Amino acid sequence: MKKERLYRLLKNPIVYLFGSIIYLELLMRFNIIKSFGLGLVFIVVFGLSFSLLFYFLSHLAMEKINKKIFGFILGLLGLYFSIQMVYYDFFKVFLTIYSIGSGGQVAEFYKDIIQLIIQNILWIILCFIPFIAYISYFHKKLIFERINRKKAIIYLGSMVISFICGYAFLYIPSSSLNTPLDIYNETMMSESSVKQLGMMTSLRLDIQSIFFHKDGNNEIIDEVIIPKPQEIVYDSQVMDIDFDKLIQNSTNNTIKNMHKYFKNVTPTKKNKYTGMFKDYNMILLTCESFSPYAIDKELTPTLYRLYNEGFQFTNFYTPLWHVSTSDGEYVALQGLIPKSGVWSFKKSSNNDLPFTLGKQYQKLGYTTKGYHNHSYTYYGRNLSHPNLGYNFKAVGHGLNIKKQWPESDLEMMQKTVDDYITKDKFHTYYMTVSGHPNYTYKGNNMAGKNKKYVDHLDYTDLAKGYLATQIELDRALEYLVKRLEDAGIADKTVIALSADHYPYSLPIKNYNELAGHKLEKNFELYENSFLIWSGSMKEPIVVDKVGSSLDIVPTLSNLLGLEYDSRLLMGTDLLSDSDPLVIFENKSFITDKVMYDAKNDKAKWLNDNQEDQDYLKRINKIVKQKFEYSKKILENNYYKHVFNESQ
Repeated sequence: MKKERLYRLLKNPIVYLFGSIIYLELLMRFNIIKSFGLGLVFIVVFGLSFSLLFYFLSHLAMEKINKKIFGFILGLLGLYFSIQMVYYDFFKVFLTIYSIGSGGQVAEFYKDIIQLIIQNILWIILCFIPFIAYISYFHKKLIFERINRKKAIIYLGSMVISFICGYAFLYIPSSSLNTPLDIYNETMMSESSVKQLGMMTSLRLDIQSIFFHKDGNNEIIDEVIIPKPQEIVYDSQVMDIDFDKLIQNSTNNTIKNMHKYFKNVTPTKKNKYTGMFKDYNMILLTCESFSPYAIDKELTPTLYRLYNEGFQFTNFYTPLWHVSTSDGEYVALQGLIPKSGVWSFKKSSNNDLPFTLGKQYQKLGYTTKGYHNHSYTYYGRNLSHPNLGYNFKAVGHGLNIKKQWPESDLEMMQKTVDDYITKDKFHTYYMTVSGHPNYTYKGNNMAGKNKKYVDHLDYTDLAKGYLATQIELDRALEYLVKRLEDAGIADKTVIALSADHYPYSLPIKNYNELAGHKLEKNFELYENSFLIWSGSMKEPIVVDKVGSSLDIVPTLSNLLGLEYDSRLLMGTDLLSDSDPLVIFENKSFITDKVMYDAKNDKAKWLNDNQEDQDYLKRINKIVKQKFEYSKKILENNYYKHVFNESQ
């Protein structure tokens, strides 16, 4: 009798489903997460609820149809997990449902996709093992009789109970700064959610985030900063905004809460560099996969010159965000943290954006141009970039350059400088593409074009190929600087340059070659350079304060003497006396006291500072608030409420 019951149990599709989900989750951990721990509990409990749901869906019809539905579910699971593994291997983040719906443009990179599939073929096959085993053997052994009403109630009830149990486990006390409950309530797909809750639960939360907007913690953290002694008392970097009046008049609770939050943010102070470049022309570049290891006196002499004659930010980071290049641009151009699960830049297309350099200079009567040497519509830039305040041209819309992959930064510069260089006052923005992967000589035209300049280097071909792409950027800058100097306006023009992200598609072993040592992956991997240069600078200015791409807008706005309110941006002016804070996508952070690794819940204390859990908790809350209120600015077009209602 016991053997018969055991045999019947093994023939129950729930057992096969449950085992398949656990197998796939463990496969994901072996391949990517490299961690088990408490996350296994949530994988098991929530995995059971998914198994019961899929069992119910595959037992509503006749036996033949049920078998096909069951096979379809297994095939879909294998496809989803394999896609996530391939996508993560390239982008170093997980794929969201929103990006799947907007990802038709990815077809442009079909050659890279094929190469990635080949590289990950073993993992892909392993993901389809449950499906293959089912269609080849188990479809004949499992029982697929149509479920009756009584069993339906039992299974659905069991599903609800298992889900409630999983949810209850979220409340188990945890010493981690970011508990499983915190991550669950964020309803977003991230490495942290996959690690803590599993891929299936992360998928559900990702889908949930599309249909249900959830306000986060509304507790207002007053960012009190201890004043630093200074000989000159500088004014706060604020605008004339009556938050008390806005709070009083607002009928929307979310907007009212946002007014309260920003009222309590401590503003940064003006400083000796405020207005240093006032009334200058301004050229801003976001450079594809730029890296500090691309700055070389022989290979890239113009980058070397800009760095050694301009501002030298020696402790600067470019974190990798979920939508790689687009989010990297969003952070650098808007000074806000992107919302996970969507394309934030595209979403901001109809929002008021008063603090972008394009909008600020447009208001001052400058000629404002924007350029990108790839597709006009890629990442929805045809919508987002005109809204930044630029007359925007790209391939397919006003910019005619040679069709190749990737396109030439030098050619873009040659085709565009005449558009603005003779104007009385101008601000220009460039998003480059020559540094885009892959970095093989045949797969990257820029690598092939500049191969002769790197052949002599003692690096692997991929490392040399990457440097060859950055040589094209250097040639573009060389051309730009020469044109400015020939026009006699280099000393009244500022060039600022930063990366969208580090070259994450360059294998880490090859990136380590360029660094000259094995890079630490949680923080050091994201160290980068932020270049600010003008022909008027007589000597370099070294800034060792820790900062990131989130600080670009306020730092440049201060230097350029533009009017902005430091409370309404998530970064700070790196030249001010404000306390530094670098924020990463997984909510790790760096201050002048500590480096906190949220992935492993570890803190490294700096500069002889002693362990201080209260300080960690406070900064962690501030980080969460910045994520939350950045998201709210995007979702609620908040700047429109501030400035329209103020007027």
